Amino acid sequence: MRRPAIALAFLLFVVGCGESVEAEKLSGGIFGTTWNLTYYDAPENVSSEQIRRAVVDAFAVVDDSMNHYRPDSTISQLNALDAMVVFEVDWDFALVFNTAFDIHTATDGAYDPSVSPLVNLWGFGPQGVTDMPSQEAVDALASVVGLEEFAWDLSTRAFVKKHPNSELDFSSIAKGYAVDLASDELIELGVSNFMLEVGGEIQTRGVSPRGDLWRLAVENPIPGAAGGVYTAISVTDVGVATSGDYRNFFVQDGVRYSHLIDPRTSQPIEHDLVSVTVVHPSTMIADAWATALMVVGTKEALRLADVYDLGVLLISRDGSQLVSSSNALMSKWLTTSRGEGDTQ
Repeated sequence: MRRPAIALAFLLFVVGCGESVEAEKLSGGIFGTTWNLTYYDAPENVSSEQIRRAVVDAFAVVDDSMNHYRPDSTISQLNALDAMVVFEVDWDFALVFNTAFDIHTATDGAYDPSVSPLVNLWGFGPQGVTDMPSQEAVDALASVVGLEEFAWDLSTRAFVKKHPNSELDFSSIAKGYAVDLASDELIELGVSNFMLEVGGEIQTRGVSPRGDLWRLAVENPIPGAAGGVYTAISVTDVGVATSGDYRNFFVQDGVRYSHLIDPRTSQPIEHDLVSVTVVHPSTMIADAWATALMVVGTKEALRLADVYDLGVLLISRDGSQLVSSSNALMSKWLTTSRGEGDTQ
């Protein structure tokens, strides 16, 4: 499930200072990235080590099930099977797959966790960019991509691949699920004020150490302005995820090729949308929808966001400038106008 750092979309980070109470901070590594927890006011009988263990154990569940870089994970075992071999997945896998399938259906296939063979062919897999793929190679792989290449029964958690080269990849949803799972464990321990982040996917609960909402900044997506703030949101009791294509792409013969592949065309996306930030109670759902909305583009993203109760902030390129749009659900979280320096 590890992704290169440059493939991570615009990171969200805590902004502001002047904390009124002392916060505890824990961190570590998982899924080829980092996790960070800020919390305070934990029950007196709950130690920081108990909290760390609860988070790490939750992450381990997801790592065992959905890390496609581990040959012994559930997803890797399924991907390695020949066609028509019945394989029983774990409950966490089934839950995440069911969510992914719902979003796949809602987007008419724009979101597809089986697209990784095409992502690798276009040079955005573990081996990096190689040569421009031929149309023949793209067409050949397109026939193994699509959830119709799988058969499943979620009541028994049985999966079958119809083609031996079909694969599933939960990189666009599993980190969000891990955040939700760990957040549930923190609530069980009585930790009610925290922000948990894994590789840019975030869950917030309660209030910040300053006594107000958790304030997060959305990074400016202009090349060379990385680390600058485009805008900020103040949130609580929601998950936040951002996806974009400004970090991971290549240019050949003057044409820019994004790492985001549209499963419906087998080609890199071609539109003006450069960043999508999604707010939803579930970080898993925010995580998957952020990728899905990047694929469909601005107009359809706004329509789908309203249909499926997603708060969205979209940053698009208009010539040399960046323009943003958001829906009503996001407006209550937005705290600032566009930052300076968002033209080039």
